[in-house]
Amino acid sequence: MMTSFGQGSRRHPRSRGRTWSRTGPDGATLAIVGVVCAVAGFFALGIVLGPAAIVCGWLAMGRSWAGPHPVPAVVALALGAIDTLLALIGLIGATTPGYGVF
Repeated sequence: MMTSFGQGSRRHPRSRGRTWSRTGPDGATLAIVGVVCAVAGFFALGIVLGPAAIVCGWLAMGRSWAGPHPVPAVVALALGAIDTLLALIGLIGATTPGYGVF
């Protein structure tokens, strides 16, 4: 008779007590990434990093406005919006004739 090495572990490779959800990054990580993108967007590539910060902040908030939210997620969302707005104003000012906005 042949023995089956590891057949029992194939059905349940991890015990339930030691596992966590591996579906994606957690909210705290997304919030920190959003804040970093927003701050970096003030110095370079604001038109790209601003919306990235908004998306990261929104996902870190759990895709809803209701309920309590972690502070870094709200900061990422607010700074990303300001960053995007300033980048759009700068682009509009650069395309108009004259001296521009900045």
